[in-house]
Amino acid sequence: MISLDTLSMFLAVSENELIEELVITLLASPQLALFFEKFPRMKNALTRDLPGWKAGILQQLKSTPVPEDLAAEFSRFQQSQTLSQHDFSAQLAELLTWLEQHHSPFAEQARNLVAHNDALALTNAQQTLFLQRWRLSLTLQTLTLNQQLLDQERDKLLAELQQRLAMSGQLAPVLADNDEAAAGRLWDLTRSSIQRGDYQLIVQYGDFLASQPELLKLAEQLGRSREAKAVLSDDAPPETFHQLVREPESVPEEVNGLHQSDDILRLLPPELATLGISELEMEFYRRLVEKRLLTYRLQGENWRDKVTLRPVTHQHHDEQPRGPFIICVDTSGSMGGFNERCAKAFCLALLKVALTNNRRCYIMLFAHEVVGYELTAGDGISQAIRFLSQRFRGGTDLAACLDAVLLKLSGPQWQDADAVIISDFIAQRLPDALIKRVRNHQSQQLQRFHAVAMSDHGKPGIMRIFDHIWRFDTGLKSRLLRRWKR
Repeated sequence: MISLDTLSMFLAVSENELIEELVITLLASPQLALFFEKFPRMKNALTRDLPGWKAGILQQLKSTPVPEDLAAEFSRFQQSQTLSQHDFSAQLAELLTWLEQHHSPFAEQARNLVAHNDALALTNAQQTLFLQRWRLSLTLQTLTLNQQLLDQERDKLLAELQQRLAMSGQLAPVLADNDEAAAGRLWDLTRSSIQRGDYQLIVQYGDFLASQPELLKLAEQLGRSREAKAVLSDDAPPETFHQLVREPESVPEEVNGLHQSDDILRLLPPELATLGISELEMEFYRRLVEKRLLTYRLQGENWRDKVTLRPVTHQHHDEQPRGPFIICVDTSGSMGGFNERCAKAFCLALLKVALTNNRRCYIMLFAHEVVGYELTAGDGISQAIRFLSQRFRGGTDLAACLDAVLLKLSGPQWQDADAVIISDFIAQRLPDALIKRVRNHQSQQLQRFHAVAMSDHGKPGIMRIFDHIWRFDTGLKSRLLRRWKR
């Protein structure tokens, strides 16, 4: 079966010109003109896609088969071109009948061309004129087919553009603002077919993020964390430096065995039972005085403020390579409610930073299992919607999360990534072997581990492995203080 592209080539129909005209007409449509006036940076992003669209339409033309009647007529035309004047005249009557039987648009005109020649014997000039008119008829049929196909492609393309433009227009204030690079990457993420009701979820979390400017500021600071570089100043007096230091102390953090003491609050039940027996009551008091009662031993770490003097430091920006984000979100039950909304909004803020700085953004949800979403992939908007639709109702398995992160960071595409753990850090103590692996990774790689603490009650023993701790307390008191400061 002959293709439309082949037929166009034989008949010298310029498909590239037809496609170029289609694109110009499409871009001049009122719907697109109004949108580009409102979002001029999106026009630059769309223009980058034009060569791909043109190639796709051209490929569609090449692969579209020609209708059987037109293909047969074109084949008969090629055969007739090779006939001599005598043979052509001899087959003319049969040719006219054939054109009528195949409902050729040229049939009536062909009859008119030979109507004044009763013998149906054409001169050389008449044969040439007949073939020229026949070729013109075939060209018109081919152009009609091309135009029909291009009209279908235009309607499909216009529908896709309207959908992507509507989506980009609503998501640009959330994820791109006025940054041209971010707008271009956002346009690339809107390729997948998404209904309006789906991406409204992103808009809703964008509105929530706008109501929590501290979250967006925190994300921007985290995104710039590789740029700051300290420089010592020799001609300035030392400055006071406050630093939180850890000290081992018996704070209520973890049970670490049994021991003998006089701690009434941590007595074992058998010791309390002896107090209720009159014959053993005096024995209980004797052991209490001697600090020999069996009690739980709790061991943890406490923080205190240490004040020291150090040389004055100034910060200047030394642009460092900024790699991808691997964001791990705690989806345990304690992270539900307001914490959940803050965690999801913070991920959108980091996605915005990633789009602006041309970085990848990969999200891992951890509870009883780890689920991943790459928000900067070709279907990133769909992935973001799936992530935002998740509910936080599981348990906290931070060890499994860090295990998955270390495995991800070992890949060649994530060698300079930043790992960001978003959690309230109310979890079990991390295994020593895992802590050692994280430490080894930090000393050997460019990767950094960031902790975004959503609670002031997180365990210091867990957070001590991170390079940076970013705090955003979601407690009612902190929320009221932030609102009052605004």
